[in-house]
Amino acid sequence: MKVKHFLVTLGLLFVTGCLYLAIVINDHPSVLDPDPEAPGAVLIENIRLVSMAPDAPPVETARSVLVVGDRIEAIDVPGRIKAPENALIVQGRGRTLLPGLIDAHVHVWDEAELAGYLAHGVTGIRNMSGMPFHIPLARRLDAGEILGPDFMTTGPILNSPGPNQQDNQQIVVTAEEARAAVQAQYEAGFRMLKFYSNLSRDARDAALEEARRLGMTYTGHSPEGVRLAGMPHDKPFSISFEESLGRGFQTIEHTESIVWHGLRDDPDQGKMRALAAKIAAAGDVVTPTLIAHDNLVRVAATKGAYLDRPGVDTVNPALRYLSKGDYEFWSSQDPAEYEAPRGEFYRTATRMMHEAGVTLVAGSDAGIFVNIPGAALTRELELLVRAGLTPHEALVTATRNSAEALGFGKTGIIAPGYRANLILVESDPLENISAVENPAAVMIGGYWLDQAAVEQMRTGAGETSMIRSLWRAAALLLSL
Repeated sequence: MKVKHFLVTLGLLFVTGCLYLAIVINDHPSVLDPDPEAPGAVLIENIRLVSMAPDAPPVETARSVLVVGDRIEAIDVPGRIKAPENALIVQGRGRTLLPGLIDAHVHVWDEAELAGYLAHGVTGIRNMSGMPFHIPLARRLDAGEILGPDFMTTGPILNSPGPNQQDNQQIVVTAEEARAAVQAQYEAGFRMLKFYSNLSRDARDAALEEARRLGMTYTGHSPEGVRLAGMPHDKPFSISFEESLGRGFQTIEHTESIVWHGLRDDPDQGKMRALAAKIAAAGDVVTPTLIAHDNLVRVAATKGAYLDRPGVDTVNPALRYLSKGDYEFWSSQDPAEYEAPRGEFYRTATRMMHEAGVTLVAGSDAGIFVNIPGAALTRELELLVRAGLTPHEALVTATRNSAEALGFGKTGIIAPGYRANLILVESDPLENISAVENPAAVMIGGYWLDQAAVEQMRTGAGETSMIRSLWRAAALLLSL
């Protein structure tokens, strides 16, 4: 009887554990649950309008915007728009309304991070390292089952063996392996590929061919091929940077990588100006992600104190656990000799690309190192302004440019017929770009989040789960 009782108890504990694990894995912060009683129309009265429309002035004063469903219905002077019955009336009181921001380069580990993006005015994200859970997450977001930014994702990162190889990447070497990997990602539901630095020539060519056959888009680092001794300083890369230009990349990622690959790690302004002209002539779009390097410098300059700034608790706990070695390394570095001057050159290189006519889109690499979901995009916009863009030009990279380049349909601009992804801010972002970081209100697909709801989103952003994230990381590793 004792043995039987022990086995029954053990079985109950196992079932209870499985149920608990299932609940944790599929859970999300309650702030992401939409209110079924939300109004179907919202009239935002008396605002300063920064529409981002190409033919519009930078700012229009004394405007009102009517949203019906998830679409902008009308824009006019205050008092002239008749709101539908039962519409929510919001008094703008001269605050600034602009399109919701789009972060073109993030890494999502957990649903709680979606709350962090919304809390900081980010209404569109492109996830750049796909995991199996991202496909059902995209479906839930599209169906309106949970609130979150407009969402798109690449599949798992495609790379070949080399110094930039990582455990979460799908490693391919031959053309046959690359084709099979692309087909597997397509069958899993992914429609965008991400290439990485060490991708071999055979794998790159086959992946490009297969992607085009299947109608998939592709983005990422410019592939360098096999890296041999002496590269890049003493001998050129196996695949030149120029070979990626004009090849149909949705975007090319990281100014830092462009300097490394395109200039062979030579921070020469004359060479960078010439390379910027080549990128512009090819019509390629660049995501600078200046913050990715800048945060390394900040951690080093503060001897690690920057790791404890407000908001870091919303960075995924699994990521923080896995990054402990990186945190310790960068906290011990002196950035003055190498990293800080490189950061300055990356900003100069970004300005040169902008001046050459290269289309830039804003990305923060949030979800990597200690880049805070949502807030990191404001840091990126600040760096773009430091690089030489005006605040309005920086905002264009995070709204209209990103919407057009990434394919977020009918968003990034405030105009009739466009989707109502909006943010309302207290002060003037055209004077101080940092004003966008903490919006007074956010609208996502016509769903209005007032100040109280935005504050609740900030709280919900901290409800990440180590168990949930590690489980999903393990599912990715098993799928590769």
